[in-house]
Amino acid sequence: MRVAVAATARFGADVLNRLAVTHEISCLLTRPDAPAGRGRKLAPPPAKIAAGALGIPVLQPDLLEAGLELGAPIVVAVAYGRLVPQSLLAERLWLNVHPSLLPRWRGAAPVERALMAGDEETGVTIIELVKELDAGPIAAQRTFAIEPGDDTGALFAKAAPIAVELLTDVLQDPDRVYRPQSDEGVTYADKIAAADRVLEPSRPPDELVNRVRALSPHIGARLRLNDRDVTVWRACVSHDGSFEPLEVQPEGGRRMEYDAWLRGLR
Repeated sequence: MRVAVAATARFGADVLNRLAVTHEISCLLTRPDAPAGRGRKLAPPPAKIAAGALGIPVLQPDLLEAGLELGAPIVVAVAYGRLVPQSLLAERLWLNVHPSLLPRWRGAAPVERALMAGDEETGVTIIELVKELDAGPIAAQRTFAIEPGDDTGALFAKAAPIAVELLTDVLQDPDRVYRPQSDEGVTYADKIAAADRVLEPSRPPDELVNRVRALSPHIGARLRLNDRDVTVWRACVSHDGSFEPLEVQPEGGRRMEYDAWLRGLR
């Protein structure tokens, strides 16, 4: 089936690459290029890079308005990062890939918030996109376990192939019944803020480890160690029950094993 894709972030790029293997993609709708990196130079979003490699036309409108030509009767939105106005939703079916077990963790950072909360399982949900945030009826859903060593990168990697399998089932079944989301168990996954990155040593060690996992490998948790600010990329609860960094990155430096960083301070 011919579909359009609305995606911006890396997870969206991964799903786009996988979906293009078995489906005709009419175009990619993505956000405009934005400043990135230390130089703050304009850079294309990951989904645009993926579409370019696949030869898929790219649309990057500054405003979303009715009448946008997408070349397909269905749009798959995944990690797009913009609210779609009702005028556009009314023109065709919009499906949304959400990496959580809706109605749990509606919002911008469902994978990160699930890890921070210590959830033991998560999943992928395909919904019809509606005006209310992540509240549309469910077309398909699948659960998978969060393993002790999983970070956000690992969960996104698990979610992408599941998303494409579920999407394929939904797209091939025009008579599928969409079930309304329950009003019970609704939680919201707020966007990650600067305060979310700070590790408070007074907090329980397992909570600190979960925060490190949630912010790796894309954001990084911040900690003051030996009078120096470092980013912690991996950590564990040690044998004595304390929080133990495993991989850190000092200001202006590279990632390294924590023990190697300590040796460098001597």
